Amino acid sequence: MIKFFLMVNKQGQTRLSRYYEHVEINKRAMLEAEVIKNCLSRSKDQCSFIEYKDFKLVYRQYAALFIVVGINETENEMAVYELIHNFVEVLDKYFSRV
Repeated sequence: MIKFFLMVNKQGQTRLSRYYEHVEINKRAMLEAEVIKNCLSRSKDQCSFIEYKDFKLVYRQYAALFIVVGINETENEMAVYELIHNFVEVLDKYFSRV
């Protein structure tokens, strides 16, 4: 199950966030800061899946944007990785040149 969906730029600013479980506002800010720091600090040669607390992070970089999805431990990482790509393709078709 997907817990949250984030779009973040290279400077670490959240551009879009969607939570599918209730998380308090102050905890969201802390969670986003830690997740962003973990994903942005990794090199391109490293895996796009990260174990983090009680869930997994799946992220993908497109130019200056990082898309990060938090999932539970039973979810298939490769399926979510492909979901991110399909989401970006849909945005590209709809808005052209995303």
